[in-house]
Amino acid sequence: MKRFILFFAVNAAVIVALSILLNLLGIQPYLSAYGIDYRSLLIFCAVFGVGGAFLSLQISRWMAKRAMGVLLIDPQSPGSDAEAFLVDRVQSLCQRAGLKTLPEIGIYPNSEVNAFATGPSRDRSLLAVSSGLLERMDADAIEGVLGHEIAHIANGDMVTMTLVQGVVNTFVMFFARILAHALDNVMRSDDDGGGLGFFGYMMAVFVLESVLFLLASPIIYWFSRRREFRADAGSAEIAGRERMIHALESLKNSARLVDDRNRSLATLKIHGGASGLVAMLYASHPSLDARIAALKSNF
Repeated sequence: MKRFILFFAVNAAVIVALSILLNLLGIQPYLSAYGIDYRSLLIFCAVFGVGGAFLSLQISRWMAKRAMGVLLIDPQSPGSDAEAFLVDRVQSLCQRAGLKTLPEIGIYPNSEVNAFATGPSRDRSLLAVSSGLLERMDADAIEGVLGHEIAHIANGDMVTMTLVQGVVNTFVMFFARILAHALDNVMRSDDDGGGLGFFGYMMAVFVLESVLFLLASPIIYWFSRRREFRADAGSAEIAGRERMIHALESLKNSARLVDDRNRSLATLKIHGGASGLVAMLYASHPSLDARIAALKSNF
């Protein structure tokens, strides 16, 4: 319930902010008595599609900390040996990756063996690991995981994936509204001439957006899987290939311990947990075996 309320409140705030932006830009309604103004529609969709994605990215650290219950570590005075180890490894790996600013470092209480990185830029990022990861992985495997997440930050993957998401959102919204308007025109041309009406039109847009997004999602997930391979290679460079392979092999032993409650962070975690036919199109991560094989063949 807490996560649902937080999700609803944030999305409502984003919609209000973007609506104000549209008014400030002087964008007129895209529907009129003469049909669709395609320029206004495209701007409307871009503002909500790309703008919404980047607004969400700007508050991603705040959202992640509250949604996942992340407890931040003070780098100057870590409270335990495990926290001190995390800070020391992150500092060392960031130096090797060329990051000048240390990300926020945190632990979230969960039995899953996982970690994630998020944030709007290399200088404003968050790296969090699960308590389950600290309990079930040895030092070398943890360092491999940390190297993977730091590689995500150094590569700017959060911004890249947000841009891909925003572009897909824009065209899904654009074509859904064009198709809904065409459907409304078809129904108006029938004998009763009633059309869809406002609520019918909005329902048609919702259904069409859902279908089109389902069809377009493999594009997002393809990019996500490519970024995972690249982050693995980045970790191999800064943490060591054997540590990264060891980390992935350790993940295989606890692959079922994955928290799916916050799917918005799935593409930023080290392991997505999907397999089989679904993984071919809708998995945010390649299989662990494929990632291990790629590391062994590329070095």
